[in-house]
Amino acid sequence: MSSSTTLHNIEKHIPIVGDVHTKSPIAYRATRLAVSTVNAVQMAVAESYINGLEVPDSVLRALFDTCMPVFFKYFPSLLAPYEWVLTETDRTAEGPRDLMKIQYDLPQAMLNPMLGDSKLIYPKYSMGLWEKGATNLEQSQIQMIDDVIEKLEIQDGDHILDFGCGWGCVPNYILSKFPNVKFTGINLSHHQCEYMRHKMQDPESYLSSGRFTLYEGDLNDAQFETKFDKILSIGVFCHVGNLTQAFQKLASFLKDNGRVFIHIITVRTPNNISSVFTHKYIFPHGRYWKYDAVPSHNKDLKTIQRWYLNGFNYSTTFANWLKNFDDSQATVKDLDYGGIDYAKFRRIWRFYLIWFVANFASCDGEYNGNGQYLMVHA
Repeated sequence: MSSSTTLHNIEKHIPIVGDVHTKSPIAYRATRLAVSTVNAVQMAVAESYINGLEVPDSVLRALFDTCMPVFFKYFPSLLAPYEWVLTETDRTAEGPRDLMKIQYDLPQAMLNPMLGDSKLIYPKYSMGLWEKGATNLEQSQIQMIDDVIEKLEIQDGDHILDFGCGWGCVPNYILSKFPNVKFTGINLSHHQCEYMRHKMQDPESYLSSGRFTLYEGDLNDAQFETKFDKILSIGVFCHVGNLTQAFQKLASFLKDNGRVFIHIITVRTPNNISSVFTHKYIFPHGRYWKYDAVPSHNKDLKTIQRWYLNGFNYSTTFANWLKNFDDSQATVKDLDYGGIDYAKFRRIWRFYLIWFVANFASCDGEYNGNGQYLMVHA
């Protein structure tokens, strides 16, 4: 028996450490009990800050910088606050209405200055690519989309489906590069769809070119008359609870020789992760799939190539969003945040942004980053 096999056999009886999926029943129950303690401590810290406890940013950062490497390296099972985080659920979209209310239907006047909003790069709530030398947020988002174009091998004349198209940033940019590409976007957020409908009437927007079609609704309900050459999805699958169902649906939209490109937040740990704080305040029912999760599903689509993008890229993106958010306080403090007091809303978002700057930078970005997957019909 090899030493690694011996270690594995020992670890399955020890709570907390190692792969939670292989634990003995007693060790698993003990691990889940420890998770409940971590959850309680995490929420006590977060809600103390949210409710007005004055904590300098440097102290918050030091707390995250100290704790997260320990969790990622030694105790990743403690980062799965609920059992449903560890596996697929029976729903493709997780808590979609709660998600829209808490996250994606916030005032546009708050989101635009934070995320960036220019003639070509509309608000884009996903990673910018900094490792190729970008010097500002807009440039990092352009380089990220250019990277997608290269990896997906987009060609002029392609008909592309964008699953979870946000505010239309990616279609708008790609349409500007290829005069004969056509896009169809799927989006569940009514507010984001209204933003795109406005752009579809703006002669300066490439969404008004007649080459962009918008479908407002759930992926499960979508039906299209034609199949697509390419399908892309950027930053959406952390809100997808069932990869099997989602891939089956996407495969049904794809031409026989078509390709799918998925970009997600990922973790290089034995299990998927989430947090009680983000579940309550930021991404209801969200989970960050482990890096091997997508390739392990090969019934309808199979992964032919994958890339791990170091967390430095997303940490730097979050740092820019945090600065933009802080710089815009004078103009966003009087907006309607759905009945939430602005001082509380601001502290929720600062806690989130500061934490994620640290999260993705933790362990030199090698544990929590972004995964990209190129897929074809299985």
